[in-house]
Amino acid sequence: MPSYLVHKLDIQLQDTKSWCVIVIFVGLLNQEIGSLFLLLVWTMILTKQYRCIHSSSCQCTKGHLSEDVIFLVFQQLNWNPKLIATLSCVCKWFDDLAKRVLWKEFCKTRAPKMMLDLQSSGSHSVDGNWRALGKLLIYCSGCSGGRLFNSVQIPGHFVYRTRFSRTSGKSFLLPQCRTDILYVSDPCEHLDQGDEGDVGFFRGVFKSFLLSKVRKMLIDRAAKLHPTAVCPYCKAKLWDMLQAKMIPQSASCRLGAYEDCIEYYVCLNGHMLGICTLLPLSDSEEASESE
Repeated sequence: MPSYLVHKLDIQLQDTKSWCVIVIFVGLLNQEIGSLFLLLVWTMILTKQYRCIHSSSCQCTKGHLSEDVIFLVFQQLNWNPKLIATLSCVCKWFDDLAKRVLWKEFCKTRAPKMMLDLQSSGSHSVDGNWRALGKLLIYCSGCSGGRLFNSVQIPGHFVYRTRFSRTSGKSFLLPQCRTDILYVSDPCEHLDQGDEGDVGFFRGVFKSFLLSKVRKMLIDRAAKLHPTAVCPYCKAKLWDMLQAKMIPQSASCRLGAYEDCIEYYVCLNGHMLGICTLLPLSDSEEASESE
């Protein structure tokens, strides 16, 4: 790091706003250094306030960073999701800022066309909030709690990059529901899972789920919510699409999976998560051709 920056750090150790300017400057020079530096700054200045309501007596307000400055910092850090999650732990004000602004910008950067479509109905938010959607973009839920997909025990994990497709989503909808818009990911493959073979986890999200035909059909059929399990992304209750008999054959064809080895759930906010047993490569190619 240049010597003039080191000197600046030394003389302005207690000045929060100056620290923020330095973070931006360092971030411009090197994103990785900027990321580590940002964590160090907030760890030193703001300890986690478990019951903080951001009152006038709260230490979070002393030399407080403005939303604009925080926006610029995270813009230089390319909306790093790990740092957004860290900032959310500081206090309720930072958590609110992350939900309203930072996770939204992360989603728009990670999947711009998808986000533009999800918001094209005129809404300035999305079902289940931006943080839940941000997690859905980068997190494979797996199954380790024993409440869903009881046959396997595979822990959830973050994924570097996943493709979501609106066209693929049509294959997961019954013919009478195909005017709905559903984005579905490619399956996250977990190979050689013993008796289960090759397992794939997939996830997705509906546009304007409250107005969707899928939701109306679930209600009309008096589909039951899962008694204990909740959505890993927004903590809402889940409908079992297999139990409701709303999984079309085209879903297994799209995934390259065995027809009788696919199940998925949809939560009250329109997030979807599912599992399938994948066909061997040669068989899945034949299934794609038949589709």
